[in-house]
Amino acid sequence: MTTTRTTTTGTTTSRTPAARTTTRTDPMRQTPGETTERATERTATASHTPPDAERLRRWRLVLGADSADSTECALTGQDAAMDGALDALYGGGTAKKPNGRSTGARSAGLGASAPSVARWLGDIRTYFPSSVVQVMQRDAIDRLGLSALLLEPEMLEAVEPDVHLVGTLLSLNKAMPETTKETARAVVRKVVEDLERRLESRTRATLTGALDRSARISRPRHRDIDWDRTIRANLKNYLTLPAPDAATTAGSTGTTGATGTVVPERLIGYGRSSRSAKKDIVLCIDQSGSMAASVVYASVFGAVLASMRTLSTRLVVFDTAVVDLTDQLDDPVDVLFGTQLGGGTDINRALAYCQSRITRPADTVVVLISDLYEGGIRDEMLKRVAAMKASGVQFVTLLALSDEGAPAYDHEHAAALGALGAPAFACTPDLFPDVMAAAIEKRPLPIPDKEYQP
Repeated sequence: MTTTRTTTTGTTTSRTPAARTTTRTDPMRQTPGETTERATERTATASHTPPDAERLRRWRLVLGADSADSTECALTGQDAAMDGALDALYGGGTAKKPNGRSTGARSAGLGASAPSVARWLGDIRTYFPSSVVQVMQRDAIDRLGLSALLLEPEMLEAVEPDVHLVGTLLSLNKAMPETTKETARAVVRKVVEDLERRLESRTRATLTGALDRSARISRPRHRDIDWDRTIRANLKNYLTLPAPDAATTAGSTGTTGATGTVVPERLIGYGRSSRSAKKDIVLCIDQSGSMAASVVYASVFGAVLASMRTLSTRLVVFDTAVVDLTDQLDDPVDVLFGTQLGGGTDINRALAYCQSRITRPADTVVVLISDLYEGGIRDEMLKRVAAMKASGVQFVTLLALSDEGAPAYDHEHAAALGALGAPAFACTPDLFPDVMAAAIEKRPLPIPDKEYQP
């Protein structure tokens, strides 16, 4: 059985039939936890290594011990330590489940010892940058079934927090002992605060502008006039002016043609910020297991939107049941621990609840975040979407809200929603503010890669 290795050789390679690829770092770069003196020494050694020997060293790190006999290259020092950390996850040997029993497959070798795994997590944080550490942690959880070990506080203190780890912790929430929950909340809070710092300022700036533009007023001050909309609204008032006298204009303009003007009987202007909510936002989030990353990002965005006084934000999560978490939006960590990843999906029931809470259809944006694998009544779901749109609701369907790439989703349901004027597409966190701004202003949505959309 072949496996994928993550190395620090400055190259990208794959050793799996599925061609899974991970990112390498420059061997000359100082790694986290490494002293400046050690980095300088390693750089100097590498710079004086003959080209052929350096090439063999890189291939030896890429291939691993089991497949690198032909290189005849022996690793020493930090290279040997890095190779050992990689070999524990991707190398040969008989894999063991967390309970210590052999799986019979040739795979990783972390074994079942929690202290051993904790030391390994510390080692990879020493030898590799955080982006590579996150990939290796994810592989360890997926390939070795180490989820149960995350229920131990000392393990959580050793991991590198990221969105995918948060998703794993949320899926284990109900099985988590009380001694671990505080540590888990600290890990989740660290990730959430980092996301808020990255996403909040742009979201606020983008949506504040959209809200000001969406609130049109008929008697604006001069600086608040929307000239484009004003001219279009007054084209019926176009007047043709008499042609000027040819004797007075021929020498200067060379033309005697008539001119015209638009008489702006009705001015349209931008509204100003007010204390009352201008738009109602309903985030309806599928909390099935495949939507873990989307749940994390949506909870953070929900908290940001709820903090804007010109928006009234409601957050609803669902599987086969529906839970309204609006009261917890002031703390996205509470929102996340209020979710229960996994289980079935009843989109129709969730939309029925959201529809019952809409009081101002023309000023409401409903955002459904789901892979559309419906376990409820499909025709009723589509009828609800059609009814909401007919009442004036802006309906947005996101197949995913994450950076994970193309999601798996129900193509038939996505096509049906598209036919209703509610196109379904995947959205990255960076694009989400622009999508919301377009929905608030009732403009066409900025759908990415339309050729790949249903």
